[in-house]
This record gives sequence, structure tokens and C-alpha cells, in this order.
Amino acid sequence: MSLILEIIGIIILLNTIAAIVTVFRQPRNIAATWAWFLVLVFVPVIGFFIYAFFGRRLPKNRMLLLSGSTKKQVSALIRRQKRQLGKVTPEENTNYKILNRAQGMIEMFMNTATAPLLGNNKVDVYTNGNDFIKQLFADIENAKSSIHIEFYTFYADKIGTQTLNLLTQKAQEGVEVRVIYDAWGSMGTNEKFFRPLIEAGGKAYPFLHNRFNLIDMRVNFRDHHKVVTIDGEYGYIGGMNIGDQYMGWKKKFGNWYDCMMRVHGLGVQGLQSRFILDWNATASNDKIDPNEKEAIKKYYPDTHTDGNAAMQIVASDPISSMEQIKMGYIKLIGMAHHSIKIMTPYLIPDESVLDALKIAVKSGVRVEIMTPSMPDHAFVYRATQYYTEQLTKLGIKVYAYNNGFLHAKTMVIDDELVSIGSANLDYRSFELNFECNAFVYDKDLANRMEAIYEAAIAESTLQTHQIFVNESWWLNFKQHFSRLLSPLL
Repeated sequence: MSLILEIIGIIILLNTIAAIVTVFRQPRNIAATWAWFLVLVFVPVIGFFIYAFFGRRLPKNRMLLLSGSTKKQVSALIRRQKRQLGKVTPEENTNYKILNRAQGMIEMFMNTATAPLLGNNKVDVYTNGNDFIKQLFADIENAKSSIHIEFYTFYADKIGTQTLNLLTQKAQEGVEVRVIYDAWGSMGTNEKFFRPLIEAGGKAYPFLHNRFNLIDMRVNFRDHHKVVTIDGEYGYIGGMNIGDQYMGWKKKFGNWYDCMMRVHGLGVQGLQSRFILDWNATASNDKIDPNEKEAIKKYYPDTHTDGNAAMQIVASDPISSMEQIKMGYIKLIGMAHHSIKIMTPYLIPDESVLDALKIAVKSGVRVEIMTPSMPDHAFVYRATQYYTEQLTKLGIKVYAYNNGFLHAKTMVIDDELVSIGSANLDYRSFELNFECNAFVYDKDLANRMEAIYEAAIAESTLQTHQIFVNESWWLNFKQHFSRLLSPLL
């Protein structure tokens, strides 16, 4: 008996040492570090297999960074813009007060995300899949030279097939069609589905398929982008994907409430650059050289609109340690004078975001957050409920949207500043996913987003202390347990 206990003790010791060496040798968020350590210690052997698939970090990949003359041009533009920060006049932009107020944030993105300020944009917002797809299809049908599409989810279902058929038609007409999709997010969709498009001359690849595939086992890092550019003149960014559920056609979710922004103007250049970087990192045998004169003419045409919205296209990824979008969220929250209105399907903030929200509400800022009232992922939903209760105790108003599933990722500050994109308010978006958001400096868009938020409140339930008091002990346990796993979700 004593021998068996000694063997068990040795195994536990070796397992613990292996866990320490495995987890602590890589820099990461301390909460995630300890969460993974507990998994490896308390789930011996199996925990290491789980870690191999979901826990390892990605190596540095310079393919995802600007280079060559493109980098020089963007850097030169940023240097010129920095000299004008805080000095915008009414003649230059009617949003001059907002731009001058946000000069610190604008410079932060210039320094951390190489994101220039892109002005003169006309923007439209869509909150349901039918309106979004109708306009997207119209823009695709009118495409003359290029269609670039990058979605986390591109399902081989009814709307996915309709989209593919339209893209195939445009490829047959001689339009350049390129598609990037995430293999995990588009599970069930394989390369065979895209064969008609490829045979017509189009291209389609799963993100980083030739670098970090399933054999490499790092499936925890996902291309969560939802980016479209058409002829370099029109673009889309937001939370919607290509699939029947995003159209509200799935009984499980019913109505799908989301937010997608259509951009016409210089902001499309930021979306185009993001797509080209992702494409070149993915399609090693079919790279786009953005430094060539013909490429510049084709992908970055001079676009003139009567729009007045200025924006920065900001991406973050698990390769960089900057967490640019999270920094943007924290900066936005800290800039608020009177109101913060957030929509997010997953409310699992880390300590830095929690502190920012706490400081804001205790400084007299009205903070409101809207989340779904139904789950799409059980653990994530229970963790969201846990943080909902904690934020409610601080005086933050949290609403649960009742008319279907809320998937929008938006933030509106003081009726002036807006963020729309793919990043949720959770650990995964901050540290694990490849994300892309538009940070927009425009009074008109902010007012429209305010109206959208207020309309959604009419279909939501305010979460109160009494709701949580009446919960069963079992539900409460699931919420607390899910919270412990939140750095891994």
C-alpha cells in the first residue's frame, strides 16, 4: 500500500513540475496562466492534450505586419497626421471637436496598431441579416474589379450557397474574388464547397491554413474578422457572418440581432490593408504586392464621398502583446463624461476592463450594457451571468435582450465616439482571437447608434438584484464555476 502511495506521489510531483514548466514558461495573462495550471494539475495527462490544442501560444509572424514601401507610406501619413492632432478646424471637419477631444486615443492607435486616421466616410448600419445581405449582394453585383471577403463563419447552408453562387458568377465575369474563412468557425464547410468558385477563377482559403493547421493543434486562435471590401471603394465591418442563423432562419435562436457597418470612403483602405495582410499570410502562393503601382490603383482608388465620418481600423491578434482593441475599449470608457452604452454577446471582462467600468460608474457616468437572454455557449453564458450580477452591484445597468440572440459588438460614448467590430468584451477577443474593429469619430453615427440602443432596450429586461437572489443554488454554482474558467473560454 505504501509503495502505491509513493508511486502516486511521484506521479503527482512529476505532473506538477511538468505543469509548471509547460504553463509558466510562456508570457500570458496571469489569470489564464493559473487557470491552465489548475487544469494540468487536476486533470493529469488529459489536461496536457487539452493544452496542446487550446493552450499553446502562436509564434511571431511578421507576415501579419506592414512592410516595404507600404509601411513607409503609412508611417509617413501617420507622422503628418500626428502634427495635426488637436488642431482640426471646423473647415476641415465638422466633427473637429470630437477629433480634438480624441487626439490621445487617435495617437494611441497610430502608435500601437499603425492605424492612420481615415476621413470623409459615409457609413450605414444594419442590425439584421436580411438588410445586410441585401445591400452586400447589391454591392457584389455591381463590383467591377475586386471582391475581398473574410469571415469567421462561412457556412455551406442556404445563404452560404447563395453567396457562393453570386461570387462564382462575378468570378466568371472576370472580377477578382478572394475569400478567407476560419476553419473552426466554419466547421462543416470544406474546400469542396468552394470548388465552383475556384473553377471560375476565384480563390478561397481557410485562414493561415498552411501555417497553423489542425496537425499543429493550435486551434484556439481563430480568425474572428468580418471584413469585406469591394473595388476598394465599399467595405463592411462588424459582427455578422455568412450563415442561415445570421439571417434569423434558425429556430434555436430565432431573430438574430447584430451590427454591421457599411463604409464608403477612405476607411475602406484600412479594411483593404487588413485583408491583404491576412491574405498574404494565408495564401503563400498567391500573394498580393500592395507596393506595386497597379495594385495601389486597383485596391486603393481615390474615393470621394459627401461623408464626414473619420475612423481608424484597428486589429489585434494573439501574436502581439499590445491587445490594441482592449486598450481602445479601456480608453473609450475612460474618456466618457456622461454615458457609456455597450452591446456584447459575451460579457467576461478581465480585471483591467472591470476596473475601467468601475471607475466610470463611480465617477457619475451612466454605464449600460446589453447582453443576450439566451445562450449559444453554455459556459460563456453562465460566466456572463456571473459578471452581470457583479456589475449590477456596482450600479451598472445591464439589460438582457429578449427578442432573439444579441450578437452585436458595439460601444457608444457620449453620443460622439463609436466602436463597431468583431471583438467581444471577453478574454477570448482580447487575447486569443484575430479581431478587427472600426473606431469612429462622428456625431451623426453616434446618434444613430444611440437610437438603435434605445430601441433595443424596449425589447430587453433590466437585470436586478432580485433576479439573482431568486436563482437556485445550482445555477449560482454553474455561474461561479464558469467564471473560474473564464480566462480559457
